[in-house]
Formats: sequence, structure tokens, C-alpha cells
Amino acid sequence: MLNNKLIVSFLIALITWFSFVPSYAQSAATQSDPIAMLQFMANNMIAGLKANKATLKTKPQVVYQLANRYVVPYADLSAMAKSVLPPQIWNSATPAQRMQFQKEFTTTLIRTYASALTSYEDQTIHFYPIRGGYQGASTVEVNSEITGSNNEPIHVTYRLMRVGSVWRLFDLSVEGVSMLESFRSQFADILENGTMDQLLQRMAEHNAGRGA
Repeated sequence: MLNNKLIVSFLIALITWFSFVPSYAQSAATQSDPIAMLQFMANNMIAGLKANKATLKTKPQVVYQLANRYVVPYADLSAMAKSVLPPQIWNSATPAQRMQFQKEFTTTLIRTYASALTSYEDQTIHFYPIRGGYQGASTVEVNSEITGSNNEPIHVTYRLMRVGSVWRLFDLSVEGVSMLESFRSQFADILENGTMDQLLQRMAEHNAGRGA
């Protein structure tokens, strides 16, 4: 799957992002405001991580549970899964294959998220205003810069999509490298000489801890 350096960059970006988004109160309209929606996720994820801090390294399933509860519902996983496969592969896949792919892809994202929690140290983040605002937009990008005492600044762009009347996470780019593009490249390499079933098997083995 993704190489370790890229994993750490992407997940430090996510963790730092969840830690430093400005404070908003939770309300019924939260998900119609992209920043308020992210803050709701942040409050719950950080509270859960702090409450389970002593066991995070020895019980990664705790992080999986937190991510499933507070991150997965706010990501457009069906659109993400569809976007990382070549169109001809997705269109020719059976409904069962599509369902299994989304399940394995979601697990891969959660495992990737959890694997980088121990890499978070003292990073801080500065967000730039959304250009043109978000009213009437179907997608928004939030540019930011992450800084830490022992690292060069990391430039991160977050992409969110409007789904009906709410916002959902879709992608993020670290120093111009898209997380979804990286997965797309990986899967295309596997599918170049393999089938959808072989890709699903590779993903299942990886998620079960038996693959690279």
C-alpha cells in the first residue's frame, strides 16, 4: 500500500487538522458548514484519543473504533472508492465486487489513519480562508501549513464535497501529492496485470496483516 513516508505525512496532516480547527458548537446545521463539521469530528476524536491514551499503542482496535464512529460517517467513502479505480474497472465490476472494494478501501483508510497516531508530536497548523467562501459551491479546498519544531513546514490542501445539504471529506494533498491519486496509482499498477478479484484479495490480505 502507500509507502511509510507518505503515510506519515498524510496522517500527521489529518491528526493535526483534527487538533487545531477553530471551535464551533455542535448543532443541527453543523454538517452544512464545512469547518463546523470538521470541528465536531475533532472534538470527539481528540476526546476519545485522550481517554484511551494509555492503550493506543497496544490496542489499535481502539483507534479503529473511534475512526469508524467519528470519521467514517463524515467521509464520502462511496465517491472516494469509485474515484480510485479506473472507470472501466469500476463500470465492469459486479455490485458485490463494488461493495467489497468499498469495505476493504474503508478498512485500508482506517488502518492508515491509526498507524500514524504515534507520529504526532508538536505540530501546529495555520489555515487560510476558503477562497470565495463556500456558499453555493459543490466542492471546497482549504489550504493550510503545518509546522513543528523538528520539521520543515508541510503544505496541505483539504478537499470537501457537498452531498445534498451537507459536507463530506473527500481528499487531501500533502505538498501537492493527493492521497486519492496515490491510491489510484497503486491500484492501477495491480490491475495492469491482474483482475478485480486479485486486487480485492491483495487488499483483504493487507488489511488482515498478511500483505505489504
